Amino acid sequence: MSLGSHLIELRKRLVFAAAALVVGMIIAFIVTGPIIDLLSIPIRTIAEQQGKEYVGLNFTTVTSGFDLRMRIAFAIGLLISAPVWLWQIWAFIMPGLTKKETQYTWGFLGAAIPLFFGGCTVAFFVLPHVIEIMAGFVPQGMAQFFDYSAYYDFVFKFLLVVGIAFVLPVFLVALNLAGVISGKEILKGWRVAILVCTLFAAVTTPPADVFSMLLLMGAMIVLYFAATLVSMLFDRRKRKLDSAAGVVPDAA
Repeated sequence: MSLGSHLIELRKRLVFAAAALVVGMIIAFIVTGPIIDLLSIPIRTIAEQQGKEYVGLNFTTVTSGFDLRMRIAFAIGLLISAPVWLWQIWAFIMPGLTKKETQYTWGFLGAAIPLFFGGCTVAFFVLPHVIEIMAGFVPQGMAQFFDYSAYYDFVFKFLLVVGIAFVLPVFLVALNLAGVISGKEILKGWRVAILVCTLFAAVTTPPADVFSMLLLMGAMIVLYFAATLVSMLFDRRKRKLDSAAGVVPDAA
């Protein structure tokens, strides 16, 4: 295809992806009310513990409510329309990939997507403990108001960061398949990996919430060793194929 044909193809893919996103946002906008109620559960719990009436999120402008619903609709709509826009991206780049690269890409997506949502699920269950513990540091007699924008940003970033952290082991396997690093080399860095997982969990969760920290740290360590095991299995398979083909590893 010529450059012009590629650009036309790209425009067509972008139009389909944008249309899917708009439809997903419209569907998500309808259910933003229950989602806001769900995200507000920690605030209601804090109010009940402190013996105060439920106040909820603090909306300071006329358009604050609509703005929050639109931001939630965009995030949820992006997830709902993910199969469509991911397919459009894949359909655009797939003709330029070899058969082996196509298989690796499918494998990467098949592992990364469930891990990302698994990380978001773990973060969602940890989130109420984080908010409740952080609210406990407010001095007695002082009022705490949860600004809707700051509260949403905190929740969204927390879910996103933990979700991405769960996908990192997949990148280790991808580097192993690319021949950048072997499974044994990944295993040699287990001390550093455990330290990094511990520091990440400590920074992400409040210092007083030891349970959430251990839960997040344990999940990341398990995923690290799982990625190491998969990489070592790939290395073993590669050695067998090289041996069958008469390739000497040192010479290679």
